[in-house]
Amino acid sequence: MSSKKPRIGITAGDPAGIGPEIVRAAITNADVLNSCEPVVFGITDPDEIHRLGIPVGKVSARGGELAFKAIEEAVRAAKSGAIDAIATAPINKESLKAAGVPYIGHTEILAGLTGAADPLTMFETLSLRVFFLTRHVPLHRACDMVTEERVYDYLVRCSAAMKSQLGTGEPLIAVAALNPHGGEHGMFGDEEDCIPPAIERAKRDGVRAVGPVSADSVFHLAKIGKFDAVLSLYHDQGHIACKTLDFARTISLTLQLPFLRTSVDHGTAFDIAGTGTADPLSMIEAIRVA
Repeated sequence: MSSKKPRIGITAGDPAGIGPEIVRAAITNADVLNSCEPVVFGITDPDEIHRLGIPVGKVSARGGELAFKAIEEAVRAAKSGAIDAIATAPINKESLKAAGVPYIGHTEILAGLTGAADPLTMFETLSLRVFFLTRHVPLHRACDMVTEERVYDYLVRCSAAMKSQLGTGEPLIAVAALNPHGGEHGMFGDEEDCIPPAIERAKRDGVRAVGPVSADSVFHLAKIGKFDAVLSLYHDQGHIACKTLDFARTISLTLQLPFLRTSVDHGTAFDIAGTGTADPLSMIEAIRVA
C-alpha cells in the first residue's frame, strides 16, 4: 500500500481578510504536515498584499478578483489530478460582486467551474453532520423551496454522498421541521406536510430517513448518535446548531463535485484582518479532513 501523502490544494481566500494569516499558520501546523502535502493557491505574503495596494480589512474589487483567480487555479489543478482535494479559506461576497465575478459564493463558483449541477453542502462539527436543503436565499424564499420533490431529491443524494464519499454504510438521515414543534398538525403552519411523502418515496429507493423532527431537538439527537445526519431546511437553521456546538471546529464540505472540497465555517473577519489574532483552528481542521 502506498504511503504517499495526499496533495491538498489550499486557496488563500480574499487577501484583504484573515485568509492569508490562517493559511500561513495552517501549513506550518504539525498535524497538517503529517497528514498531507499542502499546495497553496493565492497570496499569503503580507508584503505582497501591501505591494499590490489591497486595502486590508475592506471590500475591494482587487481582493475579489485575486480570491476568484486562486479558486480557478486550484480547480484546474484538481481536475488535472495535480492535487487530490481542495480546502478553502474565506472569500467575501461583496468583493466578488465588485470584481464582476458572476457567482455569489464558493459553492456556486465550484459548481460553475466544474459543471456540477447542484453540489451538496454539509457541515461537520465533532459528531454532528448537517446538510442544507437551501443555501444563500432569503428566508421567505427558502420556505417556498421546501417541496416534496426537493426534499426527496436531497435525501437520495445526501444518502448516496455519505456512502460514496464519507464511507457511511447505511446512513439514517433526519429531516428537520420548519415550524415550531413541527407545525403541531397545522396549528403553527403546514409547510412540513410535504416531508412525510418525500421520506416515503426515498425509503422506496433504499434511503433510511425520518422526519420531520422538531428543529429544537433534532440536532441534539444527531449529536448523540440517534441520526447520522440532519437535513436542515434553511441556512441559519443548521449553521446555528453547528457553530454553537463548536465554532472553531466546524468545517464545511462540498460533496458531489469531481473532487472533495472542505472549508472553514467563518468569513473574512475584516475587523481583525492584519492584526495577527485570527484563530487558524477551523482552517487546520478543514485541511486535515480533506
